[in-house]
Parts: sequence; C-alpha cells; structure tokens
Amino acid sequence: MKHDIIASIVQFNITLGDIDTNLETAFAGLQRVATQSAHLAVLPEMWSTGYDYRHLAQLAEQTPRILVALQALTLELGLVVVGSLPEKVGDSLYNTAFVVDNGQQAGHYRKLHLFSNMGENRFLAAGQHSCVIPTSIGRLGLAICYDLRFPELFRKMALEGAEIICLPAEWPKPRQEHWRTLLRARAIENQLFVAAANCCGIQGKLDFFGMSMLISAWGEVLAEGGEENTELIASFKQEEMVKYRTQIPCFKDRRSDIYSQLP
Repeated sequence: MKHDIIASIVQFNITLGDIDTNLETAFAGLQRVATQSAHLAVLPEMWSTGYDYRHLAQLAEQTPRILVALQALTLELGLVVVGSLPEKVGDSLYNTAFVVDNGQQAGHYRKLHLFSNMGENRFLAAGQHSCVIPTSIGRLGLAICYDLRFPELFRKMALEGAEIICLPAEWPKPRQEHWRTLLRARAIENQLFVAAANCCGIQGKLDFFGMSMLISAWGEVLAEGGEENTELIASFKQEEMVKYRTQIPCFKDRRSDIYSQLP
C-alpha cells in the first residue's frame, strides 16, 4: 500500500436478472461512499444479475457495457472498484471479479473453486489462475465467495505481495458463523486486510444475510453490515500491517521445506 486507504463495501439486495435495477442500486452506493472519501469499494458477487442460471449466457452479453459504465463512474469518483460479473468467453461462462481503477480495467480474476452444491460447476467454467493485481492504492488479491474455504489460495496471494484481499460473495444462511470466522482467519493468518462484500435479501430459495465486513490485518472487524442494504467505511492503515508482521513474523518463520510439496 502506498498510503493509508479508506475502504468501503456496497452491500445490497440483488434483483435476479434485472441488470438496470442492480446498476442503479450499485452506482448510487458507489456515489455515496465516494462522498466519504473512499479509495476502494467492493461490490457483491454477480452483482449485476445474481445467479440467474437460465438466462446467464444472455445476461453476460451485457457485461462489456457495464464495465464501460463502471470505468466512467470510477474516473468521475476517483475510485478503485472490485466486484464479480458473468463473463462470456467463446462458449464458456465465468464468474469473474473485475478491478476497475479510476477509469481503467486493471485486471480480472475468474473464480477458481465452483460450488457444486449450488450447481455452479454445471453452468460455469472454473478459472485457472490466482492473481494479485497492482492498483493505484496497492496490491489487491482477489477471491470469490466459496474460495474463502480454501486457505492455500490466500497464502499464495499473500506470498505474492497481496496487501488487501477483496472478496465479493453471495453467502446465504445458515452459514453466518462460517463466514465471519473464515474471513477473520484469512486476515489473521496472512496478516493483511480483507474487504468482503456479501449481498442481502432473498433470491429464490436462498436467504442472504449480508454481514459484509472490513477487517484489519490483526483480524479486528472494523465495520460490519446487517441484513439490509448498506454501505460500510473503514480505514486500512499501512503502518499497522507492517507492525503486526514485525511483531509476529509468520512469513519469516514458516517452514516451507516441510509443507511446500503438499499434495
């Protein structure tokens, strides 16, 4: 991180398949966090459409125009925005987190771990690479929802220099305690900041609980949402991350000679 940053979350109830309504809601939230001097904003997983599997291929055709609109808005507001959208590449569909940095696409990440219990693997292709993306505010590691349950991914990103993990999600009830515990664990064990944006409200048979979080490199929850539409704001202080890594030198003391060849 080049300096302390003000991080934010835009949490909202995604209207299934209704791109225009979701854009209006998300963009209004981004404008509000910008008035609070936010540098970074994270949106939920599949924030433009929700998991509308039946129409996802058709809806994904609108993603390029959404990104153009998002580029214009971030340039106007001076924001770095992260959120996942359906991406169509040839005959394949991906759940892709895009990073838009002050009017420019800085990079993207395609979800690695597809949640078979919700049929993701039947409709979507899995990504093949983790990524850490340099931006104007620092190095962002990207993960999406179910990825949270795979600690190896987060350690890999930390070793590659990630300073902030941005995690868009659609994480439903009754798994609230898993969400809260795993997010804090990823921050603590990797000594980095976490900005996790969940959605809220009901989509079909699923009830999403919100509870988006901004978490310090010490694992402290700096801001947490409820079950309704909301925006969160918190300061990520670079000196604190440096201090924690000095006090508890996990990266220096790790025994990669023992576990670097995990199966």
